[in-house]
Amino acid sequence: MIIKEIGKRIRELRVKTGFSQEKFALKIGMDRTYFASVELGKRNIAIINLEKIANGLGVSLSELFKGL
Repeated sequence: MIIKEIGKRIRELRVKTGFSQEKFALKIGMDRTYFASVELGKRNIAIINLEKIANGLGVSLSELFKGL
């Protein structure tokens, strides 16, 4: 399922940055529990939130979706 793949990709990129879920969620202004559910593929996330995540990771939206 694409939602799980997106979550897996976000987690992979976040781990590379060295941020915990909590610190990353704080950085991008997102609730930690919401962000955790995104990484677990339990949320049908809005594009605006995907953009926040991509910006926080320092990647473009196309880079975020690379390989999916």
